[in-house]
Amino acid sequence: MIDSALRIGFAGTPAFAATALQALLDAGSNPTVVYTQPDRPSGRGRKLQASAVKQLAIAAGLPVRQPVSLRDESAQAALAAEQLDLLIVVAYGLLLPKAVLEMPRLGCVNLHGSLLPRWRGAAPIQRAIQSGDEYTGVDLMQMDEGLDTGPILARVTTPIGAHTASSLTEHLATLGGSLLAESLPKLLAGELTARAQPEEGTTYAAKLSKAEGWLDWSQNSATLLRQIKAFNPYPGCFAELGADTIKIWDAEAGSATAASAGEIVEVSKAGVEVATADGTIRLLEIQKPGAKRMQVADIWHGLSWKGMTFAASSTVE
Repeated sequence: MIDSALRIGFAGTPAFAATALQALLDAGSNPTVVYTQPDRPSGRGRKLQASAVKQLAIAAGLPVRQPVSLRDESAQAALAAEQLDLLIVVAYGLLLPKAVLEMPRLGCVNLHGSLLPRWRGAAPIQRAIQSGDEYTGVDLMQMDEGLDTGPILARVTTPIGAHTASSLTEHLATLGGSLLAESLPKLLAGELTARAQPEEGTTYAAKLSKAEGWLDWSQNSATLLRQIKAFNPYPGCFAELGADTIKIWDAEAGSATAASAGEIVEVSKAGVEVATADGTIRLLEIQKPGAKRMQVADIWHGLSWKGMTFAASSTVE
């Protein structure tokens, strides 16, 4: 059990972080204060939307703070006034300067969605899929001033398999929440030994850009499939067919073919089969301009695409 007198802060923003916060609440470890990013415009109406963490914190009756930056002196003073024993950071999205890292008595710990030192940085889940990694996981790390360079306190691993970034994020969020809830009592009791990250094997998960989403059909099938799965839901993958830009949400391996790269060799309930450098991939879920995303199995009768060819490049910006 965790001493109720201990003051633990939580900082996070998206659903991935909300899952971790929920795990803490379920374990009876209610944070003293919750930090999350300011509300952002969202949707067609561009109305301000509270983060997933803020929504959960309010529902749980936890105090919420939303500074624009933690470099601001007034924001740092407010955090210092909390007199925290520990600050837990999960996908917060704001830089923690040295002054903040040193405020809590036990420092700050971070839940990171990769097996460090592989995939430090902004998009570890997507880059792991894109690169064809067989395994990934979640690390609980003691934070320092570097970019995801701190020593590892606890870890959980999992095979990537056929996950898209969307489904893998949900899976890792669940694993990470359990890891955090199980590790926190040990951490506070001084029972976890921090292990320095190895020097070798460091890679950086660069921030995603929409320009990465266009599909080059002259690549092999495996590369294209990893790209489609890695960029679901953001930035998505796109291909030009005539005057239309088709968004591709999911696909699977097809069969061998002698067709030119990008040519649509078959349209059936099984999917839209498109030639690549070494075979085909079968598009399973697509989105036409102005329409909702749909399973090909539900709309294949209306797709007169056989024999057409996707453009080799895209105008996606």
